[in-house]
Amino acid sequence: MSAATVTATPRHTRPSPLNPNARAAAAAAPNAVSTTRTHLANLDRLLVRPPPLPLPLQNKRVPPAEELGDGAATPDDRSGRGGLLNALNLSTFLPFTRKPAVDEMSPRSLAHLQRLLTLSPRPSPKGSIADEWRRYHGEGGWDGLLDPLDQNLRREVLRYGDFVQAAYTAFHSMPSAAAASQHSQHRTLVLPDRSYRPTRSLFATSSLSIPPWAQRRSAPGWLTQRSSFVGYVAVCDNETEVQRMGRRDIAIVLRGTATCPEWAENLRAGLVPVDDDDVGSPQNAPKVAKGFLSLYKTAGDHVPSLSDAIVDEVRRLAEVYKGEELSITVVGHSLGASLAVLAADELSACLATDADIDTTEHHRRPPPIAVVSFGGPKTGNRAFADRLQNDRGVNVLRVVNAGDVVTRVPAGAPTAITREVHVHVGAELRLDSRDSPCLRADAGPACCHDLEAYLHLLDGFAGSGRPFRADASRSVARLLTYQRTNVKRAYVERARVLGFEPATPRTATANGAAGGGADGQYGYLASPT
Repeated sequence: MSAATVTATPRHTRPSPLNPNARAAAAAAPNAVSTTRTHLANLDRLLVRPPPLPLPLQNKRVPPAEELGDGAATPDDRSGRGGLLNALNLSTFLPFTRKPAVDEMSPRSLAHLQRLLTLSPRPSPKGSIADEWRRYHGEGGWDGLLDPLDQNLRREVLRYGDFVQAAYTAFHSMPSAAAASQHSQHRTLVLPDRSYRPTRSLFATSSLSIPPWAQRRSAPGWLTQRSSFVGYVAVCDNETEVQRMGRRDIAIVLRGTATCPEWAENLRAGLVPVDDDDVGSPQNAPKVAKGFLSLYKTAGDHVPSLSDAIVDEVRRLAEVYKGEELSITVVGHSLGASLAVLAADELSACLATDADIDTTEHHRRPPPIAVVSFGGPKTGNRAFADRLQNDRGVNVLRVVNAGDVVTRVPAGAPTAITREVHVHVGAELRLDSRDSPCLRADAGPACCHDLEAYLHLLDGFAGSGRPFRADASRSVARLLTYQRTNVKRAYVERARVLGFEPATPRTATANGAAGGGADGQYGYLASPT
């Protein structure tokens, strides 16, 4: 189902750092070409302004410009080109040509600059949503919030998307980690929003094994391992943020396909009953794709099934914070989006049962459950979708790129026997790569399914038929690193002028049907020692 369009909510009033004269009030907007030219023209003006003074490192001497030499990196630039790479933020292209006087910027401006000169995601929204948190969490199907897109909802969904990027980072930082780290990996996982604390690592296990004859000797072992780190559970434990959101949020975060067994499971699209009691039941039973259910329910040699791990951890946290207002948000990209739907379906049933048998004085109704998915395939049949949304009250928000083929699979015709088909569930927020001022109009399938491309488009989306937001401020450095061939030449050339050369990704993960996505190697996880 799609959310109905209502009167536009107030838009951002903050002018774009790239276009200081721009106003957020509705006006005749330029097309994508003129928007790109406007951005680049303003970048040129910014480049000739006196550069700001970088923040000094605490307890460390900042060498003067004479010692560093022209164009040298400061001690903060540990990556050599980190300063220029961090400057590659469309809202804050800044010059690094000469050292300014000490009194050119106020401490507040310096602090703001320090935040902008980083690839870390923006801080969580500062505006309180406590009075309407249920609406932002999906009550009412996000009616009136999606088109035009509400600014608070945009920031909330972007934060959840960055959580998924952190899951990709964790996997690619230590892809072979399995049973030995199931109780310790979350301790090294650093989330982009420090208001949340990871509490448990999650692993998915395939029921399939790659035969030895199909394994290449040169291939890393993690490509064929049956059990792999797939995500984590986190809880908001910052009391200020809890008050701002109006409740304590528990997030279950799941990445997309990365290993060969996971890819093999993606191809098992046949519908099977999701509940053991429904085996052999008529065709109106809730059913899901066999491969997705296998990854969700199969236990590993040394790790529990993804199903058991999620249910156990959420129950534990619900007991820890018993008596508080809670919400559960399950987030996933690609394959992780389908696993998120399965997790939400099971959690809604389990928590409802727990509430029915709870006779203590802190008895409350089960916390609401919402799913936020990026580039997810179809998961189950109509009966499953109806049960999830209507009977169990799970709210699902599907963020979809119009050019993403993954969101259209499985797309086979109904079988001759059952006449069943795979269907989507929930409200849809549709984006389009062609709306971006920096992505090529002919961006390929890999780019259209890339998670970072999704977040870039989400940051700039204002509403159907509206231009890309002038004050969109998400960094494009990641797009240049992982999708450079799909970025318009003007941006690539400007990056070269600034001295930015995209690094080669450490791990190449294909972006295809029901898997892959941006590898997310953006420094959210400390390197293992």
